[in-house]
Amino acid sequence: MSALCPRRRLMLGGIGILGLTAISIGAWRLPFEKTERQIRQALLEELRPVSLKNCTLKRFGSTYDGGYLMCENLIDGVQAAYSYGVGSNDEWGCDVSSRYRVPVHQYDCFDPARPVCETGAFVFHDECIGNRRKTFESRLFDTLANQISRNGDSGRRLVVKIDVEGAEWDALMATSDAVLERIDQLPMELHGSHDRRFLRVVQKLKRTFYVVNLHFNNHSCDTETAPFPSRAYQVLLVNKRIGVLDTAARTPSASALNAPDNPQLPDCQLNPDVR
Repeated sequence: MSALCPRRRLMLGGIGILGLTAISIGAWRLPFEKTERQIRQALLEELRPVSLKNCTLKRFGSTYDGGYLMCENLIDGVQAAYSYGVGSNDEWGCDVSSRYRVPVHQYDCFDPARPVCETGAFVFHDECIGNRRKTFESRLFDTLANQISRNGDSGRRLVVKIDVEGAEWDALMATSDAVLERIDQLPMELHGSHDRRFLRVVQKLKRTFYVVNLHFNNHSCDTETAPFPSRAYQVLLVNKRIGVLDTAARTPSASALNAPDNPQLPDCQLNPDVR
């Protein structure tokens, strides 16, 4: 679901003194803004997709908001799926469960709705993903490792979808490489681009995964986040255990399977010339 999706809509004289104040604030803000811009630029470089020799992309879930690209030919053999942030429907989960006959464990502690899938198997958990087990404002949070373990999936091959409105950063930083290694594909929506910890999380993930797709959410286009065209963006991470890197290929063009999250709004993607 999108960053702004309706389902979740859960920083001498008076003139002289003012002038000096404005100059002081400006002098203080310029280095700060430059630093944020540098962080965003470095993060964007880390997120540039690579080409795999053995990936056939397919869209799973909805045509617009709620759809995610995955390598269809690399899903066979997956034994369970996890869907974090579902709201009242989970078309991605229904697609995966129906096609591959695996249970989809859904986690959402903000929306009590229970999504249904007549052709698949859903297991709903009134719980959210976090960096540790805790209860906050009557909502239960726990780590990805604990949730996988409680479901008996610690040794199984998994696909995991995450769209949790910014909680993904701390949760993923708290997830060990050993747990990440069990995940074949990790389609996610990420939120934000200015924090150094975001850069650290992506660098951590890239020890285990290749970045295979990058698409920006047009619900949250924002010129102030340049060079990112939006405050939210979807990525596909494919485990290096199953993906075969095409070292001779250049940065791939954006897949035609990507679609605007909201077809009624102007889109905002990277200029192909700077990819």
